[in-house]
Amino acid sequence: MKIERIDILHADGAWRNFDFLKVTADNGVVGWSEYNESFGGRGVTAMIEEFAELLLGLDPRSFEAHTAWLYARTRTAQGGIAQQAIAAIENALIDVKARALGIPVYELFGGPQRERIRLYWSHCGTYRVWGEKMGIPAVRSYDDIVELGREVAASGYTALKTNVLLFGDGDPQVRNGGFGRGDGYPDLNADRYVHEALRNELAAFREGAGKDMDILVDLNWNFKTEGFLQVARTMEPYDLMWVEIDTRDPRALAHIRRHTTIPIASCECLFGRRDYRPYFENASMDVAIIDVPWNGFSESLKIAAMADTYELNVAPHNFYGHLSTMMSAHLAAVVPNLRIMETDPDVVPWHDDLFTLKPVVKDGMLSLPEGPGWGTEINEEAVRAHPPKGDW
Repeated sequence: MKIERIDILHADGAWRNFDFLKVTADNGVVGWSEYNESFGGRGVTAMIEEFAELLLGLDPRSFEAHTAWLYARTRTAQGGIAQQAIAAIENALIDVKARALGIPVYELFGGPQRERIRLYWSHCGTYRVWGEKMGIPAVRSYDDIVELGREVAASGYTALKTNVLLFGDGDPQVRNGGFGRGDGYPDLNADRYVHEALRNELAAFREGAGKDMDILVDLNWNFKTEGFLQVARTMEPYDLMWVEIDTRDPRALAHIRRHTTIPIASCECLFGRRDYRPYFENASMDVAIIDVPWNGFSESLKIAAMADTYELNVAPHNFYGHLSTMMSAHLAAVVPNLRIMETDPDVVPWHDDLFTLKPVVKDGMLSLPEGPGWGTEINEEAVRAHPPKGDW
């Protein structure tokens, strides 16, 4: 078996694009992966195209060897864009191998530890601030947040994650200064109005979702160490499952963890075991978040295994489409130290059409896909019907 073609497809996702990689072997077997270029990853497609020239004619089943070789070819610039491109290729090659054998990916890695995976409703309220753009219901007030909490509970989900939402001046916003967008940039301070907004938001979610709902809050990169700790202390009365914090300093994160009662989740933006190691060694968090599209499935398993030696659970980072959800589900199925898995129920109306099969979710639990490979493929006709639009 030889790699004959490597193709890249993009579809409109309203506030971003959905990006897919297709590997075709000379015997007709096709493997897919999903990646993301439009949110902090510009240049991944160009890097994949550079790598593709090196891989044509090679056996796709030797994914570990190809991944190691591509790492070596980018030794002086590892991580970032190069890592995301390598991961996209590796994930598609794994799909090829599993499909050639006629088995799910998780069977390549020892079989499933679990058949159903607990999910949390991610970006709950966050995407609805952009509701009109995405074609989903909009939130404009804390009363809307109460109703959204009721909707999440009625749908069967047992956990939800939100971000810092601001409704004070009648122009709803997501506090996104850590990404250089809107409120909070560049100082990244946790001012009093931020604390008040979080108190109102969490009280509204608790009122609507009820006392049994696990609530998680993602602070992203939006504060410095002082601000993260202040905000965490503000949220302590609301019985959170975790607060999610991104920082490049493992010692600073360990300091925050020692001085708040809320469990800390982190690491979703790290690449490879070498990036994770100082966070593990400094006991920086309670849950290690792993991004399968960024790290590649094989490396993600190795990170999870290393986390297990530090008595840490892991959680897949999954803010992409259904293909990524399936890829992350295979990781969640195989690792023994799973905490919970992320998913985004709020999507553009044409999202389901982009995939041949969508995940089966009931009562907030994802049933493990049973088909070969990842368990779904890309509907190329639907992708072509929704071409990417403009800048992000």
